[in-house]
Amino acid sequence: MTQKISADKLLETLLQSIEPSDIADESLRHTVSILLNLIEKLQAETRELRSENQRLKDENNRLKGEQGKPEIQANGPKKSKENYSSEKERKTPKKHIKSSKNALVKVDREKILEYPQAELPFDSEFKGYEEVIVQDILLQTDNVLFRKQKYYSPSEKKTYVSPLPSGYDGEFGPGVKALVMSLYYGGNMTQGKLLDFLSNIGISMSAGYLSNLLVKNSSNFESEFNQVYVSGLASSPWQHLDQTSARVKGVNHTTNIICNQLYTVYSTTLRKDRLSVLGVLQNNQELQLMISPLTYAALR
Repeated sequence: MTQKISADKLLETLLQSIEPSDIADESLRHTVSILLNLIEKLQAETRELRSENQRLKDENNRLKGEQGKPEIQANGPKKSKENYSSEKERKTPKKHIKSSKNALVKVDREKILEYPQAELPFDSEFKGYEEVIVQDILLQTDNVLFRKQKYYSPSEKKTYVSPLPSGYDGEFGPGVKALVMSLYYGGNMTQGKLLDFLSNIGISMSAGYLSNLLVKNSSNFESEFNQVYVSGLASSPWQHLDQTSARVKGVNHTTNIICNQLYTVYSTTLRKDRLSVLGVLQNNQELQLMISPLTYAALR
């Protein structure tokens, strides 16, 4: 089997095989020595750049939620498990105790399961209950027919109708709207798949209404985004900012990640210059030039 030799290994072998002292011409020998030193320097810089490039790729993948290049250690002799240390007091290993996942499960209802009395022996005694938590989910319609009271005032020539409860505007309640937005933005489901899903569980929704629900509700998200951003900026005297490239409708943009220990906000801008960063840190407010005593102090 022929082993494939890498370009770096081949170059290193060639450099070691060249001996400038064997060259009779002094000027040529001096030139070859300079070139060899230059090649070795460039080779070292190339290795450093490759390592830095891989580190940046891994960091970019980590910010995207992906995994970086795995660190695979070379084969070597196995380390002995025996401890030859002369230290008398050793740390006592902690016993691993598997925690119960039921402690994190919210119990919605309880149900007592009775054992068939006819199958029990005559001398059986009741010894309490054995508890088992079973997780499940109910996915069913909750279609409500609201009968709104209506009154008419002859003196005011005006009709009074009871309003719908909070969140019930239009033909769909808050549960359907929250589910649709969660599946679309959080689950990356397409509008076509969402319509099929709603139809399968008994919800009749038109494609136009679904599109308006997903697109025209952006003002509510923007308001909540601004509140979180303003509170986050005021929560700490420092902010961490990082940038990564992004594509928006086929055009290169820059996504800015602003965060501290309490919050994280993503803001996408067309450019990544200093003024764009300042605009992001001010929640995309209009930039203004301020001249104060601090300005003159900085100039001095």
